[in-house]
Amino acid sequence: MNYAGTKAYLLSQPEAEEDYPFGPEAAVFKIRNKMFGLLMESKGKARINLKCDPDEALALRDIFPAITAGYHMNKKHWNTVQLDGSVPSGEIERMIDNSYMLVINGMPRAQRPLLTNNKKKLI
Repeated sequence: MNYAGTKAYLLSQPEAEEDYPFGPEAAVFKIRNKMFGLLMESKGKARINLKCDPDEALALRDIFPAITAGYHMNKKHWNTVQLDGSVPSGEIERMIDNSYMLVINGMPRAQRPLLTNNKKKLI
């Protein structure tokens, strides 16, 4: 998955918004003002930071050399994924979905969005 494909998938999440609070080189993707992804590109290399369950974060780092502890993030709860083609697109999409859902599930129940699309239904 490349930068453009990853960005499109991040924005396909219900109510996802793109913001640039850290400057033009770092796109922040949010759901109701809560970040679920940070997409960056530097010197032709793209990477994304995604929220992750701590145990799964460690397992993914063991499986994929392109996945490391979150760059400039809480290393326990965030992973950085190099978008170099070594991690299958389906796995990146799954990690984006999980990051998105972790953020939503961390919201107070009354503030959680009621979302329905072809992939997700939350109540």
